[in-house]
Amino acid sequence: MVEPELACCCGSAACSCCCNCCPKIKQSTGTRIMYALYFLLVTVICGIMMSPTVEQIMKDNIPFYNELCEKLNAGENCKTLVGYSAVYKMCFGMACFFLFFSIFTLRINSSTGCRAAIHNGFWLLKFILLAGCCTGAFFIPQQETFLEVWRYIGAAGGAIFLLIQLMLLVEFAHRWNTNWSSGVEYNRLWYAALALVTLILFSVAVGAVVFMGVYYTHPEACFLNKIFLGINGSLCLIVSLLAISPYIQKLQPRSGLLQPGVISVYVMYLTFSAFSSKPKEVIEVDGVNQTVCVFPFNSGSESDKQIVTILGAVILFACIIYSCLTSTTKRSSAALRVYRNCEPETERARCCFCFGDDTEDYEEEKTTSGQSVVYDEQERTIYCYSFFHFVFFLGSLYVMMSITNWFHYDDHMIEKLLDGSWSVFWLKVVSCWVCLFIYMMTLLAPMMCPKRFEA
Repeated sequence: MVEPELACCCGSAACSCCCNCCPKIKQSTGTRIMYALYFLLVTVICGIMMSPTVEQIMKDNIPFYNELCEKLNAGENCKTLVGYSAVYKMCFGMACFFLFFSIFTLRINSSTGCRAAIHNGFWLLKFILLAGCCTGAFFIPQQETFLEVWRYIGAAGGAIFLLIQLMLLVEFAHRWNTNWSSGVEYNRLWYAALALVTLILFSVAVGAVVFMGVYYTHPEACFLNKIFLGINGSLCLIVSLLAISPYIQKLQPRSGLLQPGVISVYVMYLTFSAFSSKPKEVIEVDGVNQTVCVFPFNSGSESDKQIVTILGAVILFACIIYSCLTSTTKRSSAALRVYRNCEPETERARCCFCFGDDTEDYEEEKTTSGQSVVYDEQERTIYCYSFFHFVFFLGSLYVMMSITNWFHYDDHMIEKLLDGSWSVFWLKVVSCWVCLFIYMMTLLAPMMCPKRFEA
């Protein structure tokens, strides 16, 4: 029972779960999940480093804590292992790890070569390499200069990753509509499913507009909130009408309301997140200072605020992991112009269509002690290894900037992940407009360049 795990950790064999009751897994999927677990591990450690609560718990429960920190050359009370500078160094190590593999796996077209074997296996050795990169970052000389330069590199890389994330969201909306619309031809229930989901999406979007109009605006304050809520709501209405206009329907018969419904819900989420991230406004009401345009906590306790923060963090990192994992599928890579597939793909309507749509039969390794592995890359690689690592490299920079509150990192802590700062506010507002612009261009592009989209 130990041999498969050893072959996975120290050899080129594919990784799988120890339990043979688990459904079979593709080799390509297992590889991407393993890299995502590495990514999540470093992200969690970064979150711990930004938490003064964890720091205080360590001080109270670890005997001779300060003496231990001094022996480790970590400064008084391990100050070099906490705060935004420690997160910058950890993410620098993780970014270097993925950038190295992005360069190392350039132009790999077959999974049988030596470099492909390293990409798909040797997980223990790669874990040691990742740990070494993250640890080595703490010994970089001229710390102040490094942090200043790395901050701007992180901002640029994080912005590029955010753009990729928005492009993938638009691609996801189109793919969802195309996949379910293909099922209408042989089963009318898919039409009912499309109508139901579309109704739910627009109900959520309209409800979000009403909610923010009630709780995030005020007659005497929050003028930016009023302006941007009106602009974003109007733009969502415009793209929805554009998607079902006769000119668009003529060029894209399957264009419907599902795609603008997905875009509208995400734009409303970004708008809500932007309003929540804006510094609090205080006005004088009847001679008393009052904070306005904030989330209406039921009890006003810190536990309510933590629930909102945790929910926002889960949504944030779920979007990051989804972007990293799906950016290398055939359709997503084609949307990003990284992977060009000359063969048209057949659509098969199904509820879960996010990851992979290959239906071919591949060689399967059956084991008595663990999960079965499907080797789906026997003939060729089904995703671009180099681009996969490059997206994780950009994701590392985006996580670094998000956890440290972008340019407002002073005295920041993970417990205040969603607290206000103008840089985060404007970033999310601009993201709303970029998302709407990208979707609008996917509707107008066939009209502006008809020959390019004839196929």
